[in-house]
Amino acid sequence: MPLYSESYYPNDLALLQSKPTLVFLHGLLGSGQDWRVVVDSLASSFHCITLDLPGHGQSHCVSVADFPQANTAIKRTLAHRGIKDYVLIGYSLGARLAMYHAVDDFTNKQTVVVKSAESAFNNQPKLKGLVIEGGHFGLPQTERATRFANDEKWAHRFAHEPMHQVLTDWYQQAVFSSLDHDQRQGLITKRSDNLGADIASMMMATSLSKQPELLPELQKLTVPHCYIYGEHDEKFKRLAQASAIENIAVAGAGHNVHIERPYAFSECVQEFVKRC
Repeated sequence: MPLYSESYYPNDLALLQSKPTLVFLHGLLGSGQDWRVVVDSLASSFHCITLDLPGHGQSHCVSVADFPQANTAIKRTLAHRGIKDYVLIGYSLGARLAMYHAVDDFTNKQTVVVKSAESAFNNQPKLKGLVIEGGHFGLPQTERATRFANDEKWAHRFAHEPMHQVLTDWYQQAVFSSLDHDQRQGLITKRSDNLGADIASMMMATSLSKQPELLPELQKLTVPHCYIYGEHDEKFKRLAQASAIENIAVAGAGHNVHIERPYAFSECVQEFVKRC
């Protein structure tokens, strides 16, 4: 079944034909509503669609077992919405799924070698660009077992402990070190309406330990792609700068740029899409 999604249309509907649709994928514990300020900034110029990923928001009843199933759910939603050309924008978990989607899309294009197949492919939604925010490219095999054990521990807590209690510890992780006390408390309150068992299921289905190393394939993409990170997000700054992918630093932001600096993030997206 398609994922829950919301559309935001520009006042000038002619833009629907001349510009790609912007499709937004949120991070773990989030929902499409996380993009609302960014979408409000961009919807005057673009058709924007936000998706609730499996186990989240209004898609909490959708369950997937792995990356291929999550990717299929995204593709079905785009087809259901009648999307033609689109730019995929993802944060954290959403960025990892966006990268997986882009690599899968590119691989499928390479296998289209006969006219009949090309004709069928031309009727499918076409990826025109990829924006990565705070997404990990994948772990080497030697680090996957440790990551799996860590994700399994968190998933067990999400499934069996009060959400507020788990989130209090979750936002103490190093990746969230740029948050101040009020920001942490705000996120804990905002995320406490998630259903722990659904979050746990999605967390294990898309664990970084199960994700293929995507960077080698990303570097082959023929569609424009870029990586946006906050200047205070040391871990993902290093990943982005070492990737040989175009990367854009946003001043005054940590791991979650589109929440901390939504208008700066929107400007980055707007400039990027000009090349798509």
